[in-house]
Amino acid sequence: MNKQIRKYSPILFLPVFLAFLIVFLIPFFLGIYLSFTEFTTVSDAVFVGFKNYLSVFTNSGDFLNSLWFTVRFAVISVLSINIFAFALALILTRNIRGRNIYRTVFFMPNLIGGIVLGYIWQLIINGVLYNYGYSILSNPDFGFWGLVILMNWQMIGYMMIIYIAGLQNVPHEQIEAAKVDGASNTRILFKITIPAVMPSITICLFLTLTNAFKLFDQNLALTAGAPARQTEMLALNIYNTFYGRVGAEGIGQAKAVIFSLLVAVIALLQLYLTRRKEYEN
Repeated sequence: MNKQIRKYSPILFLPVFLAFLIVFLIPFFLGIYLSFTEFTTVSDAVFVGFKNYLSVFTNSGDFLNSLWFTVRFAVISVLSINIFAFALALILTRNIRGRNIYRTVFFMPNLIGGIVLGYIWQLIINGVLYNYGYSILSNPDFGFWGLVILMNWQMIGYMMIIYIAGLQNVPHEQIEAAKVDGASNTRILFKITIPAVMPSITICLFLTLTNAFKLFDQNLALTAGAPARQTEMLALNIYNTFYGRVGAEGIGQAKAVIFSLLVAVIALLQLYLTRRKEYEN
Protein backbone atom coordinates (compact mmCIF):
# COMPACT_ATOMS: atom_id res chain seq x y z
CA MET A 1 0.00 0.00 0.00
CA ASN A 2 2.82 2.44 0.88
CA LYS A 3 4.54 1.70 -2.43
CA GLN A 4 1.31 2.45 -4.30
CA ILE A 5 0.87 5.71 -2.41
CA ARG A 6 4.43 6.81 -3.18
CA LYS A 7 3.98 5.82 -6.82
CA TYR A 8 0.79 7.78 -7.44
CA SER A 9 1.20 10.65 -4.95
CA PRO A 10 2.76 13.01 -7.56
CA ILE A 11 -0.26 12.51 -9.81
CA LEU A 12 -2.66 13.16 -6.93
CA PHE A 13 -0.63 16.18 -5.82
CA LEU A 14 -0.47 17.74 -9.30
CA PRO A 15 -4.02 19.27 -9.42
CA VAL A 16 -3.54 20.90 -6.01
CA PHE A 17 -0.14 22.25 -7.02
CA LEU A 18 -1.49 23.65 -10.31
CA ALA A 19 -4.37 25.35 -8.51
CA PHE A 20 -1.95 26.84 -5.94
CA LEU A 21 0.37 27.96 -8.74
CA ILE A 22 -2.37 29.63 -10.80
CA VAL A 23 -4.39 31.14 -7.96
CA PHE A 24 -1.61 32.22 -5.59
CA LEU A 25 2.03 31.96 -6.68
CA ILE A 26 1.80 33.50 -10.16
CA PRO A 27 -0.44 36.44 -9.08
CA PHE A 28 1.75 36.99 -6.02
CA PHE A 29 5.03 37.31 -7.91
CA LEU A 30 3.34 39.23 -10.73
CA GLY A 31 2.03 41.66 -8.11
CA ILE A 32 5.53 42.16 -6.72
CA TYR A 33 6.81 42.93 -10.23
CA LEU A 34 3.96 45.35 -10.94
CA SER A 35 4.72 47.24 -7.71
CA PHE A 36 7.94 48.40 -9.41
CA THR A 37 6.11 49.66 -12.51
CA GLU A 38 3.62 52.23 -13.72
CA PHE A 39 0.73 50.56 -15.48
CA THR A 40 -2.96 50.65 -16.30
CA THR A 41 -3.02 47.05 -17.55
CA VAL A 42 -0.50 44.25 -17.14
CA SER A 43 0.56 44.54 -20.79
CA ASP A 44 1.62 48.23 -20.65
CA ALA A 45 3.71 48.12 -17.45
CA VAL A 46 6.79 50.38 -17.45
CA PHE A 47 9.54 49.71 -14.90
CA VAL A 48 10.14 52.67 -12.54
CA GLY A 49 12.20 51.08 -9.76
CA PHE A 50 11.40 52.12 -6.20
CA LYS A 51 9.41 55.21 -7.22
CA ASN A 52 6.08 53.71 -6.12
CA TYR A 53 7.45 52.69 -2.72
CA LEU A 54 8.91 56.15 -2.15
CA SER A 55 5.54 57.67 -3.09
CA VAL A 56 3.79 55.51 -0.50
CA PHE A 57 5.73 57.11 2.35
CA THR A 58 6.46 60.58 0.97
CA ASN A 59 3.28 61.53 -0.90
CA SER A 60 0.71 59.31 0.81
CA GLY A 61 0.18 60.41 4.39
CA ASP A 62 -3.15 58.63 4.20
CA PHE A 63 -1.32 55.28 4.11
CA LEU A 64 0.45 55.96 7.41
CA ASN A 65 -2.80 57.18 8.97
CA SER A 66 -4.54 54.00 7.82
CA LEU A 67 -1.64 51.92 9.17
CA TRP A 68 -1.86 53.54 12.61
CA PHE A 69 -5.66 53.20 12.64
CA THR A 70 -5.39 49.52 11.68
CA VAL A 71 -2.73 48.78 14.32
CA ARG A 72 -4.85 50.36 17.08
CA PHE A 73 -7.91 48.48 15.86
CA ALA A 74 -6.02 45.17 15.69
CA VAL A 75 -4.59 45.46 19.21
CA ILE A 76 -7.94 46.26 20.84
CA SER A 77 -9.91 43.76 18.76
CA VAL A 78 -7.51 40.86 19.28
CA LEU A 79 -7.41 41.39 23.04
CA SER A 80 -11.15 41.89 23.50
CA ILE A 81 -12.21 39.04 21.21
CA ASN A 82 -9.92 36.49 22.84
CA ILE A 83 -10.70 37.55 26.39
CA PHE A 84 -14.48 37.42 25.86
CA ALA A 85 -14.29 34.21 23.80
CA PHE A 86 -12.19 32.46 26.45
CA ALA A 87 -14.52 33.63 29.22
CA LEU A 88 -17.55 32.33 27.31
CA ALA A 89 -15.76 29.03 26.66
CA LEU A 90 -15.07 28.64 30.40
CA ILE A 91 -18.74 29.23 31.17
CA LEU A 92 -20.09 26.97 28.42
CA THR A 93 -17.88 24.01 29.34
CA ARG A 94 -19.67 23.77 32.67
CA ASN A 95 -22.83 21.77 33.25
CA ILE A 96 -25.28 24.48 32.22
CA ARG A 97 -28.71 23.63 30.86
CA GLY A 98 -28.98 24.47 27.16
CA ARG A 99 -25.25 25.10 26.73
CA ASN A 100 -25.30 23.65 23.18
CA ILE A 101 -28.00 26.16 22.24
CA TYR A 102 -25.93 29.00 23.67
CA ARG A 103 -22.89 27.81 21.72
CA THR A 104 -24.91 27.79 18.51
CA VAL A 105 -26.35 31.25 19.12
CA PHE A 106 -22.94 32.78 19.86
CA PHE A 107 -21.44 31.15 16.76
CA MET A 108 -24.17 32.27 14.34
CA PRO A 109 -22.89 35.87 13.70
CA ASN A 110 -19.80 34.35 12.08
CA LEU A 111 -22.04 32.93 9.33
CA ILE A 112 -23.19 36.39 8.21
CA GLY A 113 -21.25 38.11 5.41
CA GLY A 114 -19.11 41.12 6.21
CA ILE A 115 -21.01 43.57 3.98
CA VAL A 116 -24.32 42.59 5.58
CA LEU A 117 -22.82 42.87 9.06
CA GLY A 118 -21.52 46.34 8.26
CA TYR A 119 -24.91 47.64 7.19
CA ILE A 120 -26.68 45.96 10.12
CA TRP A 121 -24.37 47.58 12.66
CA GLN A 122 -24.50 50.90 10.85
CA LEU A 123 -28.29 50.91 11.36
CA ILE A 124 -27.97 49.85 15.00
CA ILE A 125 -25.27 52.38 15.92
CA ASN A 126 -26.92 55.24 14.03
CA GLY A 127 -30.22 54.34 15.69
CA VAL A 128 -28.57 55.03 19.05
CA LEU A 129 -26.49 58.06 18.02
CA TYR A 130 -29.36 59.84 16.24
CA ASN A 131 -31.02 60.26 19.64
CA TYR A 132 -28.12 62.52 20.62
CA GLY A 133 -27.81 64.34 17.30
CA TYR A 134 -24.87 62.34 15.95
CA SER A 135 -24.19 59.61 13.42
CA ILE A 136 -21.40 57.09 13.06
CA LEU A 137 -19.77 59.41 10.50
CA SER A 138 -19.82 62.45 12.82
CA ASN A 139 -16.68 61.45 14.69
CA PRO A 140 -13.88 59.01 13.80
CA ASP A 141 -14.05 57.60 17.33
CA PHE A 142 -17.61 56.42 16.64
CA GLY A 143 -16.40 54.60 13.53
CA PHE A 144 -13.43 53.10 15.35
CA TRP A 145 -15.47 51.66 18.21
CA GLY A 146 -18.21 50.65 15.80
CA LEU A 147 -15.68 48.51 13.92
CA VAL A 148 -14.40 47.04 17.19
CA ILE A 149 -17.93 46.11 18.28
CA LEU A 150 -18.71 44.63 14.87
CA MET A 151 -15.52 42.55 14.84
CA ASN A 152 -16.18 41.29 18.36
CA TRP A 153 -19.77 40.37 17.57
CA GLN A 154 -18.71 38.46 14.48
CA MET A 155 -15.71 36.55 15.81
CA ILE A 156 -16.23 35.89 19.53
CA GLY A 157 -18.43 32.87 18.86
CA TYR A 158 -15.98 31.38 16.38
CA MET A 159 -13.05 31.73 18.76
CA MET A 160 -15.21 30.42 21.60
CA ILE A 161 -15.69 27.11 19.75
CA ILE A 162 -11.92 26.71 19.37
CA TYR A 163 -11.36 27.47 23.05
CA ILE A 164 -14.07 25.00 24.04
CA ALA A 165 -12.28 22.28 22.06
CA GLY A 166 -9.07 23.12 23.92
CA LEU A 167 -10.71 23.24 27.34
CA GLN A 168 -12.28 19.82 26.84
CA ASN A 169 -8.76 18.36 26.61
CA VAL A 170 -7.53 19.86 29.89
CA PRO A 171 -6.61 16.96 32.23
CA HIS A 172 -9.23 16.94 34.99
CA GLU A 173 -6.94 14.88 37.21
CA GLN A 174 -4.55 17.82 37.53
CA ILE A 175 -7.38 20.21 38.37
CA GLU A 176 -8.77 17.86 41.02
CA ALA A 177 -5.32 17.36 42.51
CA ALA A 178 -4.76 21.12 42.63
CA LYS A 179 -8.09 21.62 44.40
CA VAL A 180 -7.16 18.98 46.96
CA ASP A 181 -3.88 20.83 47.56
CA GLY A 182 -5.89 24.01 48.22
CA ALA A 183 -5.16 25.91 45.02
CA SER A 184 -7.58 28.75 44.26
CA ASN A 185 -9.60 28.92 41.04
CA THR A 186 -7.43 31.80 39.84
CA ARG A 187 -4.24 29.82 40.41
CA ILE A 188 -5.71 26.78 38.64
CA LEU A 189 -6.71 28.98 35.70
CA PHE A 190 -3.25 30.49 35.21
CA LYS A 191 -1.11 27.49 36.17
CA ILE A 192 -3.07 24.59 34.64
CA THR A 193 -5.92 25.65 32.35
CA ILE A 194 -4.27 28.39 30.26
CA PRO A 195 -0.98 26.46 29.71
CA ALA A 196 -3.02 23.42 28.65
CA VAL A 197 -4.97 25.39 26.02
CA MET A 198 -1.96 27.22 24.55
CA PRO A 199 -2.44 25.48 21.15
CA SER A 200 -5.97 26.93 21.01
CA ILE A 201 -4.66 30.34 22.06
CA THR A 202 -2.08 30.19 19.25
CA ILE A 203 -4.76 29.44 16.66
CA CYS A 204 -7.20 32.06 17.96
CA LEU A 205 -4.56 34.80 18.15
CA PHE A 206 -3.44 34.01 14.61
CA LEU A 207 -6.98 34.09 13.20
CA THR A 208 -8.05 37.26 15.00
CA LEU A 209 -4.78 39.07 14.26
CA THR A 210 -4.78 38.33 10.53
CA ASN A 211 -8.50 39.03 10.19
CA ALA A 212 -8.15 42.34 12.03
CA PHE A 213 -5.43 43.53 9.67
CA LYS A 214 -7.21 42.27 6.54
CA LEU A 215 -10.63 43.72 7.43
CA PHE A 216 -12.17 45.23 4.31
CA ASP A 217 -15.84 44.59 3.59
CA GLN A 218 -17.02 45.49 7.10
CA ASN A 219 -15.02 48.72 6.96
CA LEU A 220 -16.46 49.54 3.52
CA ALA A 221 -20.05 48.94 4.62
CA LEU A 222 -19.88 50.54 8.07
CA THR A 223 -17.98 53.79 7.44
CA ALA A 224 -16.31 53.58 4.00
CA GLY A 225 -13.42 55.45 5.66
CA ALA A 226 -15.48 58.51 6.59
CA PRO A 227 -15.18 61.11 7.94
CA ALA A 228 -12.33 62.39 5.72
CA ARG A 229 -10.73 58.91 5.45
CA GLN A 230 -10.02 58.90 9.21
CA THR A 231 -11.58 55.45 9.67
CA GLU A 232 -10.01 53.96 6.56
CA MET A 233 -8.17 50.72 7.27
CA LEU A 234 -5.21 49.46 5.24
CA ALA A 235 -7.15 47.12 2.96
CA LEU A 236 -9.67 49.84 2.08
CA ASN A 237 -6.87 52.37 1.59
CA ILE A 238 -5.18 50.06 -0.93
CA TYR A 239 -8.48 49.52 -2.74
CA ASN A 240 -9.18 53.26 -2.94
CA THR A 241 -5.66 53.97 -4.20
CA PHE A 242 -5.73 51.29 -6.88
CA TYR A 243 -9.26 51.91 -8.17
CA GLY A 244 -9.93 55.48 -7.09
CA ARG A 245 -6.91 57.36 -8.47
CA VAL A 246 -6.03 57.39 -12.16
CA GLY A 247 -2.38 56.48 -12.73
CA ALA A 248 -1.88 55.28 -9.15
CA GLU A 249 -2.19 51.57 -9.86
CA GLY A 250 1.54 51.03 -9.25
CA ILE A 251 1.36 52.87 -5.93
CA GLY A 252 -1.64 50.79 -4.94
CA GLN A 253 0.27 47.63 -5.82
CA ALA A 254 3.28 48.79 -3.79
CA LYS A 255 0.98 49.37 -0.82
CA ALA A 256 -0.42 45.86 -1.28
CA VAL A 257 3.08 44.33 -1.21
CA ILE A 258 4.00 46.28 1.93
CA PHE A 259 0.70 45.26 3.50
CA SER A 260 1.28 41.57 2.69
CA LEU A 261 4.79 41.61 4.13
CA LEU A 262 3.62 43.44 7.25
CA VAL A 263 0.84 40.95 7.97
CA ALA A 264 3.16 38.01 7.26
CA VAL A 265 5.87 39.29 9.63
CA ILE A 266 3.40 40.05 12.43
CA ALA A 267 1.64 36.69 12.04
CA LEU A 268 4.90 34.72 11.98
CA LEU A 269 6.20 36.59 15.03
CA GLN A 270 2.99 35.84 16.90
CA LEU A 271 3.17 32.15 15.94
CA TYR A 272 6.80 31.97 17.07
CA LEU A 273 6.11 33.56 20.46
CA THR A 274 2.96 31.59 21.30
CA ARG A 275 4.32 28.25 20.05
CA ARG A 276 7.37 28.73 22.21
CA LYS A 277 4.99 28.99 25.16
CA GLU A 278 3.43 25.70 24.08
CA TYR A 279 6.81 23.97 24.17
CA GLU A 280 7.74 25.51 27.53
CA ASN A 281 4.50 24.27 29.03
